Amino acid sequence: MAKKLPIAKLGNPVLRQMAAKVDPRDIRTYELQQFIDDLIETMLDEPGIGLAAPQVSRSIQLVVMGCEGEDGFPQTVLINPKIVFYGPKQVENWEGCLSVDGLRGKVTRPSVVRVKALDRDGKSMDFEATGLYAVCIQHEMDHLIGKLFVDRMTDMSTLTQLDEFSRYWQKDSTPVI
Repeated sequence: MAKKLPIAKLGNPVLRQMAAKVDPRDIRTYELQQFIDDLIETMLDEPGIGLAAPQVSRSIQLVVMGCEGEDGFPQTVLINPKIVFYGPKQVENWEGCLSVDGLRGKVTRPSVVRVKALDRDGKSMDFEATGLYAVCIQHEMDHLIGKLFVDRMTDMSTLTQLDEFSRYWQKDSTPVI
């Protein structure tokens, strides 16, 4: 049965480390499959739309994500992911992070990415993602190289406490990650 894991918070050194590659021979082990289930459970319980292994203090190249709704995307597990193409168009989105409590900020990222990774069964994936899905992939993959969304902000004046975000900015047409 999946269990909720504790989230590593800003200041925890694990969030600033380069994550280790997952040995493909370990992917189908009970331990890793259980960890994937625990990551998904933690993401859904928080609630979030993405979660990387370093955010639960395990520095390996594994991310989970999923978002229901109009701009949503399917539940996805990426192991040892690589972005092999960034589209030329940039989009600005409000981003937040389960490891950075109570803050939102605007981040500009490419609106299209092509990703190669292994899925939870160890099968190769090669796909293109757009919109919110592309932004979420980039946000979660940043955790694998020790980056947080605040590191990607170019205008720190948009860094906003969650209560103030709800009061003044949530009506903004830019989606929230």
